[in-house]
Amino acid sequence: MNAEKNIVKVRAHDAICGVLYLISVGLTFNTGNLDFLYIAVGVGALQVISPVTKFCPVYFILNKIMPETDPMQNGK
Repeated sequence: MNAEKNIVKVRAHDAICGVLYLISVGLTFNTGNLDFLYIAVGVGALQVISPVTKFCPVYFILNKIMPETDPMQNGK
């Protein structure tokens, strides 16, 4: 049962990151302002560095919202 909830947490993480990428690209296309690509760069940088630092802001929030699941990327 707990494994199923953990899968939901991982899918929520992937969905949130994907939405942030799509928002970044969509805002860039709609406005022509390349500064919105910094959102995608920031999300990508956090995803690349999180295995090393063991910290992910999205998992930090999801761990607080979903306490019945196993903590993920919580710095331990």
